[in-house]
Amino acid sequence: MAHRVRVWDLPTRLFHWLLVCCVIGLVVTGYIGGDTMQWHARLGYAVGTLLLFRIVWGFIGGHWSQFRTFFYGPSSVMRYLGGRSHPDHLVGHNPLGAGSVFAMLLLLAAQVGTGLVSDDEIAFTGPLNRFVSNGTGLKATWYHKEVGQWLIVALVALHVAAVLFYLVKKRQNLVRPMLAGDKELDAPAKSSRDDAVSRAVALAVLAGCGALLAWVASLGG
Repeated sequence: MAHRVRVWDLPTRLFHWLLVCCVIGLVVTGYIGGDTMQWHARLGYAVGTLLLFRIVWGFIGGHWSQFRTFFYGPSSVMRYLGGRSHPDHLVGHNPLGAGSVFAMLLLLAAQVGTGLVSDDEIAFTGPLNRFVSNGTGLKATWYHKEVGQWLIVALVALHVAAVLFYLVKKRQNLVRPMLAGDKELDAPAKSSRDDAVSRAVALAVLAGCGALLAWVASLGG
């Protein structure tokens, strides 16, 4: 008997797909350069807002979106790789997926942080650049353009490859639950809260994070 379980709440799903759109937009505008750098900056602020939201939501969001449900130790990873996975690994993020999530959050945070203090000396100067030394700003710019973006592109490519692997080899569609929110499981599992109240809380958190990034952006004026 199949059990339908709400795994990904609506705020988590919207975060995921908005982040996908923003990252694609950042790659495109960063490649084009010139006047599009203003949009590159706006998308960067949007990513910063989403990252702050996800950090908060990782503590107060739906059950399977909380960090504590997919913060795995080395022993859990080894058991998973050895084919001795825990039942929870089939519900939320498995150990490999969890590692990908944390790596992506870290790399995107580094990219946003270096962007805020960067100065490409052509089309864009980050709003926090005036608070750091010239040398620090140039190093941040170098990392942002020469290292960080390629690490993110590589991790995104790895993520897509993993999704395709699970779809083709293991017959597990990881995209559908991130669209619809539910998973069909062989055994019952705890559902994530996803009601009007939790969504209202998520909207308030997002608004607060957006206000904070807007304030940061205003420091460059």
